[in-house]
Amino acid sequence: MPRTRQRPLTGSVSDGTEDSDSSAEREQTNSSESDGNMPKRQRLTRASTRLSQSSQDTPDLKRAADQDESPPLTPTGNAPSSESELDISSPNASHDESQSKDQPSRDSDKDLSHRPKRRRCHETYNFNMKCPTPGCNSLGHLTGKHERHFAISGCPLYHNLSADECKVKAVSREKQDEELKTQDEGNSRHATRHQTPTPKQSRYKEQVAEMRKGRNSGLQKEQKEKHMEHRQTYANTREPLLENITSDYDLELFRKAQARASEDLEKLRIQGQITEGSNMIKTIVFGRFELDTWYHSPYPEEYARLGRLYVCEFCLKYMKSQTILRRHMAKCVWKHPPGDEVYRKGSISVFEVDGKKNKIYCQNLCLLAKLFLDHKTLYYDVEPFLFYVMTEADNTGCHLVGYFSKEKNSFLNYNVSCILTMPQYMRQGFGKMLIDFSYLLSKVEEKVGSPERPLSDLGLISYRSYWKEVLLRYMHNFQGKEISIKEISQETAVNPVDIVSTLQSLQMLKYWKGKHLVLKRQDLIDEWKAKEIKRGNSNKTIDPSSLKWTPPKGT
Repeated sequence: MPRTRQRPLTGSVSDGTEDSDSSAEREQTNSSESDGNMPKRQRLTRASTRLSQSSQDTPDLKRAADQDESPPLTPTGNAPSSESELDISSPNASHDESQSKDQPSRDSDKDLSHRPKRRRCHETYNFNMKCPTPGCNSLGHLTGKHERHFAISGCPLYHNLSADECKVKAVSREKQDEELKTQDEGNSRHATRHQTPTPKQSRYKEQVAEMRKGRNSGLQKEQKEKHMEHRQTYANTREPLLENITSDYDLELFRKAQARASEDLEKLRIQGQITEGSNMIKTIVFGRFELDTWYHSPYPEEYARLGRLYVCEFCLKYMKSQTILRRHMAKCVWKHPPGDEVYRKGSISVFEVDGKKNKIYCQNLCLLAKLFLDHKTLYYDVEPFLFYVMTEADNTGCHLVGYFSKEKNSFLNYNVSCILTMPQYMRQGFGKMLIDFSYLLSKVEEKVGSPERPLSDLGLISYRSYWKEVLLRYMHNFQGKEISIKEISQETAVNPVDIVSTLQSLQMLKYWKGKHLVLKRQDLIDEWKAKEIKRGNSNKTIDPSSLKWTPPKGT
């Protein structure tokens, strides 16, 4: 199976200048077509000045129009059928239409080819909005690259900085990036293949170690009083003071990561995926838990702009208020996911839900999962997938622990398309149970499985830990002298590519005399065995005998 390489997506981001100019052009055009008694409310800009001069320079504009005859695209991606499709409706639209009926010959006698082509406004700043941080005037940005901000993530005041300090830090970061770029260009492209560090890397490592030596072991009394006073004064409206907690080097790394995250959110806002931070759900009420969300999910706007969402933990229906949720729970008859229960051991059950038969439930499950997954793109097209939902039962019902989805017919034999453990059940072993259950299904199907890429950060950590555990268990039970990657793959249902990458990370694969040798590292095996003994007979394991499932015969 060939390896696939993930490549970063690139794209251009508009800064709103061109769109603002085009909106001014539309206002000027509408004003020129209205009667003299109508008030003029628009401001003159450079774009409107160019428009006023267009009548004096008609031949040049005609030549420009002849050179670019391709019609502008509408938001749907198709060329508009008429010029009216490009206009954005305004409060004076009806007045303009009535006037155009009274004077039909106004534009008919003119050559419209000299008019500049107008585009639908893609994104403009809403200056009526303000940053939610108390005392902030929305000026400046944490990245130092924008003049205004509307969310806490880009607020300099919230991060205990000023707009000028953010600009200075942005210039400093750009210089550091340029220096690193020139160093990378100076190195050979094959230098990264050698495991021994270069002299520059060694010196840099020594410098970092020296800078981290100055880290304080603890805050002094005056510093503690300053931190407590800041917390009492601003509570949660400001970021806690971070100075003197760690080394200056680590603090600068954290500030740089904050700036990059703020820039990414700003790009999403400009592209329309997040609207000034207002339609991003901050928390959800799910059963007896209130969960902070991690990412944006495309819930309907009327629900997303509320900030807090109320979700039924059994049918996953989302609601606007606590009262609606309470009334719904009094009438909701669901106590477990729809579909067939294919596994049960103790209080743990797994239900197989068909995306074609239970479409609404699976769509709600995907929307819920997107709040905690960065790379998830499936929301509504759920029919080609099967969803395996793990629950934990008590006297009130079967509570959602996590799930993974799987294509009904996967060309590349992916046994997992998307996997999630709910935040309240993380770090308790349920993630490995879901992964182990997906490989158990692959064994029953007599196939070799692998998760679909790209994996989320937490998903990648979970899978690497699971593959490591599987290989060490296999090595511990292996009694022969020669081992085969193919035999390991057939017995564990793990893809050979994943096995090789795990062996390389464990430094158990070596190339010697034209052959690849697998080294049996007894120290790692003993460490794994000690953890197994310490863990004891935990119920966080999948029992193959408790599975009651036969592979589906097509869709």
